[in-house]
Amino acid sequence: MRNFWTIFKQSFWTKAKTKSFVITTLIVIAGIFLMANIATIITKIQDAGVFDGGAEKDTIYVVEEDGKLLNQLQQQLKASESDITLKATSKSVEDLEQQITDEKIASFLVLKLDDTDTIQATYISKNATDFEQPMQVREALQTVQTNIKATSLELSPEEVGQLFSPIQFEQDAVSASSKSEEELSQARGLVYVLIFVIYFAVFYYSNMIAMEVATEKSSRVMEIIISSVSPVKHMFAKIAGVGTLGLLQIAIFGAAGFTALKTSSSDLTSGVFSFFGFSNVSISTMIFAVIFFLLGYFLYATLAALLGSLVSRTEDVQQLLLPMTFLIIIASFIAFSGLGNPEASYVQFASYFPFFTPLVMFLRVGMLDLPIWEPLLGIGILLVTIFILGWFGSRVYRGGVLMYGASQSLKDIKKALDLGRK
Repeated sequence: MRNFWTIFKQSFWTKAKTKSFVITTLIVIAGIFLMANIATIITKIQDAGVFDGGAEKDTIYVVEEDGKLLNQLQQQLKASESDITLKATSKSVEDLEQQITDEKIASFLVLKLDDTDTIQATYISKNATDFEQPMQVREALQTVQTNIKATSLELSPEEVGQLFSPIQFEQDAVSASSKSEEELSQARGLVYVLIFVIYFAVFYYSNMIAMEVATEKSSRVMEIIISSVSPVKHMFAKIAGVGTLGLLQIAIFGAAGFTALKTSSSDLTSGVFSFFGFSNVSISTMIFAVIFFLLGYFLYATLAALLGSLVSRTEDVQQLLLPMTFLIIIASFIAFSGLGNPEASYVQFASYFPFFTPLVMFLRVGMLDLPIWEPLLGIGILLVTIFILGWFGSRVYRGGVLMYGASQSLKDIKKALDLGRK
């Protein structure tokens, strides 16, 4: 057991002290704090006019002959709590276009009423990609147009309100496992983030193990190691060491994310955070996320150690890991596509295929009210698969670590098994 812990600590600390690991961790933490405060940063940049060339972005100059629409439009914008300010101008359209080109103003609006009292409006800005302000102006003008038509038809404000009153529309489902649309909207963003975390962690740390094994073989250190400790013990010590490092890094990211969200000035119930559902995090969802992360890691880490033992050069690792990479990518595609329809048949079937289970079953757990036996069955399938793969992988690993020379084919598994029996 002493040899196991020696290799465990060596695998853990060797990777933890590398510059790439430390720098990557710090960059991700900085990115988390940046994303948590991105709305505030963008607002301050916009208020400072850094990218506006000194133009007043929230000011729209209005060209109108009689000024009938300007006051009504300004009142409507204020009622909708818009920051847009309207300013009347007597300058020509050509002069205003030149001022936009010179970045003296950001935009202007041409307004007029035709013979049928229909508003004719043209919004001019430097780029056609501006959509937020034009949308606000268009909505406000639509309300003004409604008021004008209501006045011409001699309708009272109460009659106008009844005319445009919204219908009552609700969506329900017969399926017992289906959640309401509100619950799905709250869960979808969180599940999306956690699926990405599981995908990244399983892919990244599994590749790390394969590279570790190949590096030791290429430097001939492996010959010294296996003379004092069994290859099987060496394999599982590597998997446990890198897995613990992965859990530590994920925990650091989680703590950084929690701190960033708590210290952020952004409201977790509005904006982009309303999509991710961070204000309604389910404890059971987080527990299943940890379980499927661990099981998915051990499943793919065992497979990566098996494949890594077959190569003698680090350059050959990625080519031999392609089958495993494809499995992870396919699982992620199924999981992400299932976000729109988690009850699809192909999603249900894929959730019981062991190499897809960590991502797809977690998707179903997060998005649906499943009976407890379904995720437990998925966990059981994963445990059995990990046991079988661990037993088979240890036999391949026993012979694979002794193989040297060019090895880029899965056919070398048979050679490793034969060598391991000797």
